[in-house]
Amino acid sequence: MAEYYEMKIAGLSRKLKLCPVSEKLDIAAFILFSDVEITVKAAEAILAKAPEFDVILTAESKGIPLAYEMARQSGKDYVVARKSVKVYMQDVVSVRVKSITTASEQVLYLDGEKAELLRNKRILIADDVISTGESLKALEHLAKEAGGEITGKAAVLAEGEAADRTDLIYLEKLPLFFKD
Repeated sequence: MAEYYEMKIAGLSRKLKLCPVSEKLDIAAFILFSDVEITVKAAEAILAKAPEFDVILTAESKGIPLAYEMARQSGKDYVVARKSVKVYMQDVVSVRVKSITTASEQVLYLDGEKAELLRNKRILIADDVISTGESLKALEHLAKEAGGEITGKAAVLAEGEAADRTDLIYLEKLPLFFKD
């Protein structure tokens, strides 16, 4: 039988399923996909805390609903760093990343035209959860390679030690679940 961690996020109660990452560690799965209510409320709450920005940057895929909703509410553009190169992408900028929720190393790609949208712009990086910070570092690298200025780094949840960082905007702290 599955175990859950219950918490409030942007004023809404949610039960997050506990999922094993290793023999000694579980994480609570926070999935924005299909949860329109929390996506809308979280975007609103993050935007209220965010510094001024011109463009939102996120990684494929779980940050996309949040970035879209933040863009919709703010009237600003958003750019998605992709996990694979698509046929329409040219002059691609890339960076390698290893995340706690992904089994192997991944590469994030930014199309040259999308990179141009970031040039000389104030960028707000947005994601669903920041944990180890590896995905965040990759997005920072892509933003800098594109010639943008990062004005803020935001997430719905900061997991584990990420909640101790002073450079993050987040709504709630998400604990890690260590097993004996």
